[in-house]
Amino acid sequence: MDNQTILDILTQTNEYVSGQALAEQLGVSRQAVWKEIKSLRESGYEIESATKRGYKLKSFPKYLNAPAVKAALNTKIIGCELTVLDRVGSTNDYLKQRGAEGCKNGAVAATREQVKGKGRLGRAWLSKRDENIAFSVLLRPKIAPYEAAPVTPLAGLAVCKALREFTGLDCRIKWPNDIIVGRKKLCGILTEMSAEFDAVEYIITGIGINVDQAVFPEEIAYKATSLLLETGRHYDKNKLLACVLNHLEQEFLTGNLEFTTTVFEEYSSLCATTGKNVTFMRGTRRVSGMAVGVSESGELKIMLSDGTVVMVNSGEVTAQGIY
Repeated sequence: MDNQTILDILTQTNEYVSGQALAEQLGVSRQAVWKEIKSLRESGYEIESATKRGYKLKSFPKYLNAPAVKAALNTKIIGCELTVLDRVGSTNDYLKQRGAEGCKNGAVAATREQVKGKGRLGRAWLSKRDENIAFSVLLRPKIAPYEAAPVTPLAGLAVCKALREFTGLDCRIKWPNDIIVGRKKLCGILTEMSAEFDAVEYIITGIGINVDQAVFPEEIAYKATSLLLETGRHYDKNKLLACVLNHLEQEFLTGNLEFTTTVFEEYSSLCATTGKNVTFMRGTRRVSGMAVGVSESGELKIMLSDGTVVMVNSGEVTAQGIY
């Protein structure tokens, strides 16, 4: 018997479900039902029992779990397949395998512990057990590879809006894919793609949010922060993840993965890089200039010392005053 089957039944109602009804629906004995209820309780689910009434789910575990996320989810596509792993190397790599196997558009993989997470430029991103939120979303858009550029800024906008709504923090976007509070990084985003010459097979966007992390490695402590450090509060990770997924669906699907005028205006208003002195690489040269805005396709507009405005669409950009 599958625990998820019992959870599905209990999460579909706010009323008690009798042990006999569960046994009949699952085709097992009442003793087997009791054993599974006991196992769920040991896993952190609060299940109330009452004589002659049966069982009632009162609360979910505090750690990431699929039933709790689904209970707060309000999407049609994002999260249609939702997997919460106990431990994984990388949620991006996990979804690559699932993508090759044919998982649905909008599939999501999250994990309680990530041990080989990836950041941009080959950096490692580790997530200790039940400390942060690490997850990936797979999309199967019918677009050419060159049309996929808006995915990362759209994801950044969605996460930024979700965090602002959920926590009240003045979160901002450091172009193109970091969410910051003040001068420190709260969240990172990494997008990867599998494509033929003229068609995308799937796009995977991996997102890591620092939630309960109180101590960071010495080499990044000066530039990293978490919701706990910023607010002193412990947030419900399941509801937070659901909030982010709800916003991702809105940003990804409303404009059909396009950087629309509305998206452009919202992104520009939240972009902390604009107005900062920045440095970036052009070939083998490091170049400095002033970030003067974001283009309607999501590129960073930088004015050089001679007044020339150049567009940067990828690579590492260092902004003065932001790590």
